[in-house]
Amino acid sequence: MIRLELQIDLTYQIDQYEADFVFNIHAAHTRCQVITAEDLLLSQPIAPQMYTDPATGNRYMRLHALAGELKVTYSATVELTHHRAEPAQLTEVPVRDLPFAVISYIYPSRYCQSDRLYKLANNEFGQLPWGHSRVEAIRNWVNRRTSFTSNTSNSTTSAVDTLIEQVGVCRDFTHLMIALCRALNIPARFATGTDYGADPILGPPDFHAYVEAYLGDRWYIFDPSGTAIPMGFVRFGTGRDAADVAFATIFGGVKAQAPVIRALAVEDSARDLVLPQHCNMALSTDD
Repeated sequence: MIRLELQIDLTYQIDQYEADFVFNIHAAHTRCQVITAEDLLLSQPIAPQMYTDPATGNRYMRLHALAGELKVTYSATVELTHHRAEPAQLTEVPVRDLPFAVISYIYPSRYCQSDRLYKLANNEFGQLPWGHSRVEAIRNWVNRRTSFTSNTSNSTTSAVDTLIEQVGVCRDFTHLMIALCRALNIPARFATGTDYGADPILGPPDFHAYVEAYLGDRWYIFDPSGTAIPMGFVRFGTGRDAADVAFATIFGGVKAQAPVIRALAVEDSARDLVLPQHCNMALSTDD
């Protein structure tokens, strides 16, 4: 079991008018991801409105904030008991057999223009054996062809842009891999968490984007940027692309400071708590 102590600190300066926020920073509840404790602190005397999407399990918080400074601190203790599978045993699912809840993840979306990458995807991966190995080949291709460099993309950068520029951050790697998977009718979705285990040379701890691809009978984790340790990912949200699961969507005149994130793994052999590490098994925190 993996136990992570997580804390997220967000600070905003709101101009003379009020502003609205929609956050997706609460850890999701799944059978493999259990939240044993959590706390929310707000610097303003405002009441948050909470909503859990019944289809995705994403937990959204809406705030109407007053002018001045707003500080949001979310902390949680999260226990991960991953579902593990031998990669060679995971097969792709034909469209005719996909659960209806999964089908929407084979369609193009705002940032993942899979309809424009059909020929490329088939030329590169169409002749490979179906299954986990083909999805891993897509992950490796994206990782090799794209350089991880901060401040090289923005909120409008799409999978096609990343393919052309061959540079980006985790969000961009994720969009490109998703688009290529969907071009081959492999359901793929955008997942958000934190970058546990990332090299400090890349900067301070941050939010992280990665891919979940549907194989066999559930969603499995793939990290195309390769910057963090998948076993340490705490899932916040999943969606078609980044537009569905931004950690903060802001309506109004607001200046934001960089988020401050801490994710500490607890090691205790007596309680079977181990540190996240890279492994050769396919991992899932999905129900």
